[in-house]
Amino acid sequence: MAITASMVKELRDSTGAGMMDAKKALTENDGNMDAAVDWLRTKGLAKAAKKSGRTAAEGLVAVMVNGGHGVAVEVNSETDFVGKNSDFQKMVSGIAGAALKADDLDALKAADLNGKSVEQTVTDAVAVIGENMSVRRMASLDGDTVVSYVHNAAAPGMGKIGVLVAMNGGDEAFGKQVAMHIAAVNPASLSEADLDPAVVEKEKQVQMDIARESGKPEAVIEKMIVGRMNKYMSEVTLLNQAFVVNPDLTVGAAAKEIGATITGFVRLEVGEGIEVVKEDFAAEVAKAAKG
Repeated sequence: MAITASMVKELRDSTGAGMMDAKKALTENDGNMDAAVDWLRTKGLAKAAKKSGRTAAEGLVAVMVNGGHGVAVEVNSETDFVGKNSDFQKMVSGIAGAALKADDLDALKAADLNGKSVEQTVTDAVAVIGENMSVRRMASLDGDTVVSYVHNAAAPGMGKIGVLVAMNGGDEAFGKQVAMHIAAVNPASLSEADLDPAVVEKEKQVQMDIARESGKPEAVIEKMIVGRMNKYMSEVTLLNQAFVVNPDLTVGAAAKEIGATITGFVRLEVGEGIEVVKEDFAAEVAKAAKG
């Protein structure tokens, strides 16, 4: 597979690796971006394991709770300016209210909102506001107690990051602290049991390859991996993470101290996972000038 300059740039942006290292990683892995990232990590050449989180979508995430049932909805727009528009915010709030009675995203789009379906309401708003919009995601959570939190709020109950936390026991103040922790740290799952086994196995293999680069015997490497995987779990699972409110305790230990059991969480961030397409403004102007 031909390795293009844009592929090299993408890999450099996501890992912090040098240009020649990025090119070699892509060449060694036939252009496979994920494999190239792992190759760089194995060689100790990647500065970060995560890919860059560049996003094209703007808009708002709205959260709403009714008793032991909570929902989070992401409604996208093309620009951040629209997210500050009061009419857009009113629409998003209405969509979140409709989501309380919807089982999934399709049901939400078909749900009634002031005499029209949610989908038709959004279509009509596009015509009025003049930007493309979409109801991109919906997530729900149930529990004895469900607490919501919005980070960087644009209006009550909506902002750039929305979090729901479900608990048995505890109180709303503790639930809010946990929700703020989730907004800041972004855990991959509640516990090790909730992690995708394929993700865990992939991380273990990467760590094995890194350890083998040291030239140590396999018996020593096996012991090293146990410690490295424990560290990995403490970084990506909520209950094992150091609690931002009290780093001397894990989130799980802090919950136990006050008699709470965290049973689940939802975290939605505007535009996460959507690739940004950056235009070369100078080239665009030059093209327009040529007609």
